[in-house]
Amino acid sequence: MILDTLQNSRNYTSLHPLFGKAFDFLLTNDLAALPLGKTELDGKNLYATVMEVAGKTEEIARMETHDQYIDIQVPISATESMGYTPTAHLQQVTEKYNAEKDITFFADKAESMLNVKPLEMAIFFPADGHQPCIGNGIIKKIVIKVKTL
Repeated sequence: MILDTLQNSRNYTSLHPLFGKAFDFLLTNDLAALPLGKTELDGKNLYATVMEVAGKTEEIARMETHDQYIDIQVPISATESMGYTPTAHLQQVTEKYNAEKDITFFADKAESMLNVKPLEMAIFFPADGHQPCIGNGIIKKIVIKVKTL
């Protein structure tokens, strides 16, 4: 798991061959002006989804993991809290792995909480359980999905 500003994103390009393209997209676009929806950056290997979600309480937000994709999550409009627990520590599966959506849900709650400010990024790898969308009101955010190697 990584928490940093978008300004420092280039420090992480060596971690994955597609991170450079993902960070270029984030750094060269006016994220607040992007329309809602999905944009393919490299087919199914790399795509961005701009969304507006209703903020949830920590009790309602669900812990999730992904097997095939890395998440780069960037709040745009408001600070978003995100829970974190290593995937290896998660034990309470509530929805088994859905290969089509690349997601497993858990009842486990976060071991740590992150407050991710607008234009900061949280990167979650398959080894990182995360509990996104904790906050108040509507949160506009972008999630970039990066296919694992």
